[in-house]
Amino acid sequence: MPITVLLVDDEPLVRAGLRAILEAQPDIEVTGEASDGAAVLPLVRRLRPDVVAMDVRMPLLDGIEATRVVLRTVTEPPKILVVTTFENDEYVYDALRAGADGFLLKRAAPAEIVQAVRTVAAGDSLLFPAALRRLAASRGNERARAAMERAALTPREADVLRLMTRGMSNPEIARSLLLGTETVKSHVSAVLAKLGARDRTQAVIAAYETGFVTPG
Repeated sequence: MPITVLLVDDEPLVRAGLRAILEAQPDIEVTGEASDGAAVLPLVRRLRPDVVAMDVRMPLLDGIEATRVVLRTVTEPPKILVVTTFENDEYVYDALRAGADGFLLKRAAPAEIVQAVRTVAAGDSLLFPAALRRLAASRGNERARAAMERAALTPREADVLRLMTRGMSNPEIARSLLLGTETVKSHVSAVLAKLGARDRTQAVIAAYETGFVTPG
């Protein structure tokens, strides 16, 4: 089955460009478009896309609030890929904090755009560029650090989280730590549960905000 994608951007040329790039791939199908975040929820309910490629800055409802609405309302929500112009945009950071699964620059090369969609659709690796890592680290505070301490990660869980912050997939983590992929999946689930994180993105943000890891 192809990866189905909903495109959300208030610029028709951006949507047309993304559609042309994605539909050139045999494993990706664009099933719908929207020009504002206000249209996302009904389209998600009707089309059930695997991935929503969503701009963060739109006139009626921005991508941050649209992300919150979808994740709060839809039982099995799609993956949300934030698409924007500036990599250090605080809007992007806020969208990731709201639950978006990855980040993509509009000026990215076609191969990077395709890979980003495949990565977030798979759900076992992360798109979190250096500029956002630095921004997350700058948001750290004592309350966040105390929450990390209460999580009491085991040494192996801590190892897994460190590799997650590098964007590694479960198979890559397994090879690095000489573990089975299913064992890594169990460790990732434990890390998410202990941190109260919805997904890998939330866990990685927590790792940077608390100083568990630092940008480098």
